[in-house]
Amino acid sequence: MDDAIGKLLKGATGELLKAEDVMLDAMRDLVRDEVKRRIREELDNNPELRAELRDAVRMLFEAKVQEAYAGLKLAKAGAKLGLELMPPDLRAEIGREVMQTFEKEFAKLLEKTL
Repeated sequence: MDDAIGKLLKGATGELLKAEDVMLDAMRDLVRDEVKRRIREELDNNPELRAELRDAVRMLFEAKVQEAYAGLKLAKAGAKLGLELMPPDLRAEIGREVMQTFEKEFAKLLEKTL
């Protein structure tokens, strides 16, 4: 009997907590919407600031692309170094496998960024 009452109380408490979570999420969304509204309003009233922000976002995007490209070049150089350290009879076989893997991963990376 105590077990049944405990389960009932836990269930009721769980449902209340879910309702509180919904309310908190709704309040967060309202605050976010208000902050976005104020940011848009300020940017609409200040074209120079809007242009500066747009330029900064463009620069950030370009930097992220450069970072991904640098990572790819590092991985490629590391793979080449690893191949140079291998015995010649395994080098060609493993080299093909590594390059195929990089081609697949690079294609995935391009899909994510574009």
